[in-house]
Amino acid sequence: MSLRVRNPWRLPIALVTTVVVAQAAVVLMRPRDRGPDPVPVPAGAYFSPAQITRAEAFRTGQTWLGVGQMAIGIGALVLLVRRPPERLMALKRPVVAGAATAAALAVIAGLAPLPLRAIARERAKDVGLVTQDWVGWAGDVVKAEAISAVFAAAGGALLVVGMRRTGRRWWIPGAAVVVAFAVVTTYAGPVVLEPMFNTFTPLPQGELRRDVLDLARRAGVDVGQVYEMDASRRTTAANAYVGGIGHTKRVVLYDTLIEDFTPAETRLVVAHELGHVHHHDLRNGLIWVAIVAPFGMWAAAALAERLAPRDAPLGPRAIPAVALSLALLLPPVTWISNQLSRDVERRADAFSLELTRDPRTFTDFERRITTTNVSDPDPPKLVHLLFGTHPTALQRIGQAEAFAREATDPGRAGAAPPPAGP
Repeated sequence: MSLRVRNPWRLPIALVTTVVVAQAAVVLMRPRDRGPDPVPVPAGAYFSPAQITRAEAFRTGQTWLGVGQMAIGIGALVLLVRRPPERLMALKRPVVAGAATAAALAVIAGLAPLPLRAIARERAKDVGLVTQDWVGWAGDVVKAEAISAVFAAAGGALLVVGMRRTGRRWWIPGAAVVVAFAVVTTYAGPVVLEPMFNTFTPLPQGELRRDVLDLARRAGVDVGQVYEMDASRRTTAANAYVGGIGHTKRVVLYDTLIEDFTPAETRLVVAHELGHVHHHDLRNGLIWVAIVAPFGMWAAAALAERLAPRDAPLGPRAIPAVALSLALLLPPVTWISNQLSRDVERRADAFSLELTRDPRTFTDFERRITTTNVSDPDPPKLVHLLFGTHPTALQRIGQAEAFAREATDPGRAGAAPPPAGP
């Protein structure tokens, strides 16, 4: 059975449906309780001209390097569609051939942009963000590519099985596999994958741990485990995140955050992460994936039909076209999902402000972490629209200022704040 189907309307209908469903899912799941609208704040009131110029220059270069990496990866897959790995696809056992072909594609597409990744790393080193040496970085690249190859091999094998059993409707079980993969990696990632790259230590007894437990009690959430991660082995950047679901749920704090920021600032970050736990944001993200995956995989199947060589049979020889179609569809779907991410992060900020009642420290923290991480406080709207997963620093500061004004005078919630010196 050939992968190609003569139906000129299938692809545009599938693409439009995917975009509409993804956007509708964002609207349906968008948080309503996102706190007060941020008031407009000027960048110059919180950051010096030198800080702004430095951040803009760094962001511009990293953005173009990121786009270039994506383009090179897709270009590598285009070449592999035209000149596929015949020896791997011709292995006697189709399932093995599918696994080997997919693994090879993953490694080639992952390594092709490596020069640009190295340049981006060197630029980050130049601004003081990178602490890891090149040997350590190379080791991380090898581990990451090996993990990617294993996952791709499993996906390739399952794709061949699905094609042999369901024919051109392989995208239906494929969608189920995508959702299952998202659930399994979210659950197992913190205990299986992340320890391959970093060391996680339970937060020791002390003031910070007491603050975390007190905040969790006041927030009415089960915080799960709280860990400190040795981020300083790679970077000077500070951050925190929530990972895992069920028994693997945890809040992770970078050691750079704990060491370089005040206890009050760290409490605000912890409160933000507790907001994610309180609102079940990881679970909701998986629900969004479950809604969009069937339509996205249908679009991937329709696009693969157009990209595949004429009369390409279902099975291992269809894998390059499927891989390319997924690579082409993932960026626009991600751009849509970033809308939801920004609103979820804004709600977590509002939760942090409500829980700590400390908007001034929140503002001070945003200024410090933006400078520490060399982040652009006010990136171009298009860049933020496509790639931004969080509100901008100015939007977050504006929300804190709005919260402070509501707390003192609700009638002035929309007024602009007085300038604060950089």
